[in-house]
Amino acid sequence: REFDLRHFNDGNYEKAVEERNATENISKVLYPNDTSVLGKELRLKQQYFFVSASIQDILRRFLSTHEMKTQSDWKILPEKIAIQLNDTHPSIGVAEMMYQLVDVHQLPWAFAWELVVKIFAYTNHTLMPEALETWTVDLFGRLLPRHLEIIYQINHEFLHMVNHHFPGDAELLRRVSIIDEDHGRRVRMAHLAVVGSHTVNGVAALHSELLKSTLFADFDRIFPGKMTNVTNGITPRRWLNQANPGLTALIEKAIGPGFKKDLTQIKKITLLADDADFRKAFAQVKLANKQRLAAKIEAKTGVKLNVNSLFDVQIKRIHEYKRQLLNVLHVITLYNRIRRGDKDITPRTVIFGGKAAPGYWMAKHIIRLINDVATIVNEDVAVGDQLKVVFYPNYEVSAAEILFPGSDLSEQISTAGTEASGTGNMKMALNGALTIGTLDGANVEIKEEVGDENIFIFGLTTPQVAEVKANGYKPRDYYNSNSELKQVLDMIAEGYFSIDEPARYQVIVDNLLNNDQYLLLADYASYIEAQERVGKLYQHQDDWTRMSILNVANMAKFSSDRAIGDYAKNIWHVSPNIKPKQKQSKAV
Repeated sequence: REFDLRHFNDGNYEKAVEERNATENISKVLYPNDTSVLGKELRLKQQYFFVSASIQDILRRFLSTHEMKTQSDWKILPEKIAIQLNDTHPSIGVAEMMYQLVDVHQLPWAFAWELVVKIFAYTNHTLMPEALETWTVDLFGRLLPRHLEIIYQINHEFLHMVNHHFPGDAELLRRVSIIDEDHGRRVRMAHLAVVGSHTVNGVAALHSELLKSTLFADFDRIFPGKMTNVTNGITPRRWLNQANPGLTALIEKAIGPGFKKDLTQIKKITLLADDADFRKAFAQVKLANKQRLAAKIEAKTGVKLNVNSLFDVQIKRIHEYKRQLLNVLHVITLYNRIRRGDKDITPRTVIFGGKAAPGYWMAKHIIRLINDVATIVNEDVAVGDQLKVVFYPNYEVSAAEILFPGSDLSEQISTAGTEASGTGNMKMALNGALTIGTLDGANVEIKEEVGDENIFIFGLTTPQVAEVKANGYKPRDYYNSNSELKQVLDMIAEGYFSIDEPARYQVIVDNLLNNDQYLLLADYASYIEAQERVGKLYQHQDDWTRMSILNVANMAKFSSDRAIGDYAKNIWHVSPNIKPKQKQSKAV
């Protein structure tokens, strides 16, 4: 109701517009802080609102061009509709489509379910069980009672099928059930998505293999062949042509404009990596992009950068598994080396950017640490231009279009086995940044494309991570055996970077020494060694530029055109409808 006159006349002005305000909240701020009960409720309402509106519109458009006289007429629905569930957030769509087909359009349950499974496919974006969305049965039942009934029925029939094929395996039934009975009865939305889809894909080759061997291993047994891979892609129109007009113009001058529509043609610049004139022009474009970025950073933060320094950039969502904290440990290590007078240290500007989820306290605390470290480092006259640290404020797409072209080094340093794919790694490489990273996500495929010699790989591999954890990981052993690491952690713990509140970051150090879930201390020495290799190579600008060109030349695989083509061919089973160009009539 827009306005309640009765409440208004009673003098209760807030109550008069309460219903309207509550309704508008659904579409005011997408994905609010969901640490509170009200936040969780609003988030579920949002998901259902957008999913239901989309499905109703899809069916409306379908029915506007197809007359359904009999039940069998509905068989063409999956031929005309394909819905891709992008992570678990829209997975309520499986239950909503059943609701529309069974309750609204009066189709029999079994027939409707057959249609639903042919319509939906599910893309998984995370290997972390805790990141897979679940809802309490109480909340779900209160907001969407009919949809909970539908999910119960889907689950009942699914478990009956599993029990038929794997009789007597009660543990399997417990693990794959859509309803989690072990943690206060919760609806597992990822399980609903897997059960209700004909295909499930990961977004990098390693990620998809890990889905089958770990997270969804049971489902891979139950539905052999359902799991596949579609490596993520990025649009070169935005991330090269629009974001980096200087590089685009240089490449076009060298090989023509064809790469703008077909990124596979960019491979032609491979031979130009050995052309001195092209390398010089390429380096000039990079310098201009760094100057543009430096001007933007100075305007936003007041920090003046040395554009001839190595621009070392980590811009992505702030999360413990992405290990911005490991980057901070390296920054402090460099700071200590400079202060003690070490020679042959390459001048470096370390740029962080990204946002944390509203309720993620530790991620926000890491952001604060980065800013505190930046203050101390940037104001230390003994360091000068040898090292600068910047946290880019309010990171967004328009900022990314300046940051990616201006980057020299791309930080892709998540713990092996935690990052599904990543796309920042692709955007950076397409703009000529060299990657320092673990064998995680799409880094593995970037390494395959650019060659081992054109990327800086460090750290434990996914099997090694599992082995270290299985053997009883003791992070304190690394602390006690590495004097530089010990010095860095002691400085943080003792308040070197938080003089006004010395114990401010004790919780971070305690977490690293006593838990270190993402193995920062185990990878520290390898990371420092890789960064030393980076610094040494950057002193040889011609070699650095050659590697940079080869990275750009080998990015065609990571075009969104290829990714969409994979979805179309292997998941949606559609082919392009290319209309022949009409011949222009000659003027008389």
